[in-house]
Amino acid sequence: MKRTLVSSGSSYEPIIGFSRAVRVGNHVSVSGTAPVAPDGSVAAPGDAAGQARRIFEIVAAALDGAGASLKHVVRTHVMLRHIDDWKAVAQVHGEIFSEIRPATCFVEVSRLIDPDWLVEIEVDAVVDDGKE
Repeated sequence: MKRTLVSSGSSYEPIIGFSRAVRVGNHVSVSGTAPVAPDGSVAAPGDAAGQARRIFEIVAAALDGAGASLKHVVRTHVMLRHIDDWKAVAQVHGEIFSEIRPATCFVEVSRLIDPDWLVEIEVDAVVDDGKE
């Protein structure tokens, strides 16, 4: 099967050795995505919902690069620095996925790479080829 790698240009990609997204067949996995602004700074400092919005912008672009979109998402994994932020992030998640309703989980983690990141999100998608 063909393997397609999608880069977001993150400085972490070559250091860690990962791709923002990988597509194999009709399956797309998007790596843990952090709230990085276009200039490399932390997007929406102190605002978990704002950070989630930025993350989903990055995720949508990665999916697009792999020939998919948010409508193809079947699973999300939301990692929070503070579990009390779950409602704010869940509201953003719900705005994006209210009709799609992927499987998901929200977990609290002790740390993320940058101490100003409040949330990091992974996504899996399956591209429907119309052959059900």
